[in-house]
Amino acid sequence: MKKIAIAMLFAGSTLLMADGAALYAKCAGCHGQNGEKSALGKSAIIKGQDVAKTVEQLHGYKAGTLNQHGMGALMKGQVASMSDDDIKAVAEHIAGLK
Repeated sequence: MKKIAIAMLFAGSTLLMADGAALYAKCAGCHGQNGEKSALGKSAIIKGQDVAKTVEQLHGYKAGTLNQHGMGALMKGQVASMSDDDIKAVAEHIAGLK
C-alpha cells in the first residue's frame, strides 16, 4: 500500500511540472517548430541556445528590461504568464532543439 501511495504522489507531481515542449508551442509561430527561424526576421535563431542564456533573456523580457531587436513589448506579452518553472522548462526544451 505504501508503494502505491508513493507512486501516485510521484505521478501527480510530474503532472504539475512544466512541460517545455507544450510551452514552446506558442513560440513556434515566430521561432519555428525547431527554433530554426529568425522571429519576424529580427531575432537570432534560438535552436540549441544555452539554457542559462534563454532563462536570462526570458526573465529580462518578462521584467520589461530587455528589448532586443525591438521585440521587448511583444516578448513581454508572450512570457508575462510564465512562472520561473515554465521559463526553465521552455529554456531546456530550446536547448535540446536540433
